[in-house]
Amino acid sequence: MAPASATVEGVRAGAMAPPPIVERIHDVNERYHDVAAAEYDAKWGIDFGELGRGQVLGKLEKTLGAPATGAFPRALEIGSGTGYFALNLLRAGAIGEATCTDLSPGMLAALARNARELGLPVRTRVAEATALPFPPASFDLVVGHAVLHHLPNLDSAFAEFRRVLAPGGIVAFAGEPSRRGDRLAAVPKRLAGWTAPAWRRLVGAPPLAAGHASGGGRALADHALEHVVDVHAFTSASLAGPARRAGFEEVRVRGEELLANWFGWFNRGLEATAEPDGIPALWRRYAYHGYLLLQRADRRWLEPRLPAEIFYNLMLSGRAPRSAS
Repeated sequence: MAPASATVEGVRAGAMAPPPIVERIHDVNERYHDVAAAEYDAKWGIDFGELGRGQVLGKLEKTLGAPATGAFPRALEIGSGTGYFALNLLRAGAIGEATCTDLSPGMLAALARNARELGLPVRTRVAEATALPFPPASFDLVVGHAVLHHLPNLDSAFAEFRRVLAPGGIVAFAGEPSRRGDRLAAVPKRLAGWTAPAWRRLVGAPPLAAGHASGGGRALADHALEHVVDVHAFTSASLAGPARRAGFEEVRVRGEELLANWFGWFNRGLEATAEPDGIPALWRRYAYHGYLLLQRADRRWLEPRLPAEIFYNLMLSGRAPRSAS
């Protein structure tokens, strides 16, 4: 989630942040994601089964505008979190080897646990996107999901992505919040806040107890940093600009999810006010299947016809020059 203002302490989308701000964002990103790691998969409904594979492969192929199965022998994921993208792409056969990076040791520890449970070999490295610890031309794909809006210096990051890609390699990022879509998403969020008491009475869900978040006061304080780690919300131009300035070719930006996003934010807003264990299973099934239904409606009717910036999520792809410069 990104703030409608699209700035943190004056950092414009795609702009270079002053060093003190970069250091603060780095620290807050690590703290927030370390705390969030324990609850992350449950909070966002992360799935490593058939549904998860289909969702992730579909997002990558939509981003690329082409089939992805077997296309990338060596993949690097930026901001891997608990492994939603990389592990599902491995299981789908889209990538051969996965190297997963994140600022947060807690997220990478959760990813490693998930990989062990799934029997998948992965490499993990704590690393900044602007200082990747890999030789040039190490990868065929640099990929990420919902990560670019956390990075204060996108020009430096895209320069690194190009450096570690082999000639002709692909960069692909999905799940980046659009500026207009984020403003539109504020409507269902506000509506959820107004209607939450009535919703809890209707479904019989108890209100969230004070101090519910795992880890007590420190965890609550670090969870409150979410609005700080969201540095950017993008226009198509501000998302594509850093890729083009880094020398990527065939740069394209697409939009994804409108109706599904409104539905999802409204439901998440309601659920955030209740004790998780007290939310009825019937409600969760309704929210889950309703989201998938509206996602299909977006994909079939709206995404081919509406401008990218109307949608909540933007997707970017580009190709490194085929000959080394």
